[in-house]
Amino acid sequence: MTKLASDLGAVFDALTSYQRTAAMKAAIELDVFTAIGAGAATLPAMAARVGAAERGLRALCNRLVVDGFLSFDGARYGLSPAAEMFLDRRSPAYAGSTAAFVTSPHVVGGFDRLTEAVRRGGTAIPEQHSLAPEHPMWVEFARAMAPLARMTARLAANLLQAGAAGPCKILDVAAGHGMYGITFLEENPRAEVVALDWANVVAVASENAAAAKVGDRFRTLPGSAFEVDWGSGFDLVLLPNFLHHFDADGCGEILRRSHRALAPGGRVVILEFVPNEDRVTPPEAAGFALTMLAGTPGGDAYTFAEYGAMLDAAGFTATTLHDLVPSPNRAIISTRA
Repeated sequence: MTKLASDLGAVFDALTSYQRTAAMKAAIELDVFTAIGAGAATLPAMAARVGAAERGLRALCNRLVVDGFLSFDGARYGLSPAAEMFLDRRSPAYAGSTAAFVTSPHVVGGFDRLTEAVRRGGTAIPEQHSLAPEHPMWVEFARAMAPLARMTARLAANLLQAGAAGPCKILDVAAGHGMYGITFLEENPRAEVVALDWANVVAVASENAAAAKVGDRFRTLPGSAFEVDWGSGFDLVLLPNFLHHFDADGCGEILRRSHRALAPGGRVVILEFVPNEDRVTPPEAAGFALTMLAGTPGGDAYTFAEYGAMLDAAGFTATTLHDLVPSPNRAIISTRA
């Protein structure tokens, strides 16, 4: 009976997981984690700091205890290590801003019609999908995801030994917040970056470059990655979390454009959720395929073997895969022959 009860609990938990998401979102919006981290750990102190009812905070915080993000000793709440690192706004690794994007109607809407998407083999909201030109969701993405992206960008820059690269011309495709290119500029004072994305999005990247004091080496190229002239002679082409939006033909076109834009011996750097060949591990990358099914006509979470075949067909060689722990992203690096 214990096993049966556990199995039933797992089913019920899956059916009510939206409540877990809602609790996390509410806590981030109220800045509960920051309040507790700053010492407002009792309900009266917390209520005064965040401007919410004690009854409401009790229910919310107790749910967060159940979910493992808070502790409770009968009087005071405390932060779990994960909450202290990623959900307290004072932490340099703060990731709470991601909630604004991952719980937005643009993202959640595809999952509201997931049954239809499974039947179709692609998003059930094609008229609103994420690849529509100048889609406003990418401005939300650029503003919400920048803090988390900075960590992955730093790991990628370290992998590529950006600080020792010397003069370097970099194209950041689908730059979004611009953090990948900006981080390279911070690491390498002799690097220059061109950021390609929709005009409304690269405006955010330009703001971030100016804030990082690297705006003098940061240029934007507004438009569609499939339509604008990328230029040529780049040492690096960065493709951060971009290829998963497209089917294999779309990925092939972007990789051929990357090849043409690179100088001989230049490298393309793909940063992606890359599942293992079994397509069910690691969990973050494997689960991401469903996100692409819900939100794009033909996107996917491609395996390393699949990316390798695409890169070979586009004229690249010496393709390697690298983990970027603790980021769920992996880096695939390939060289223009």
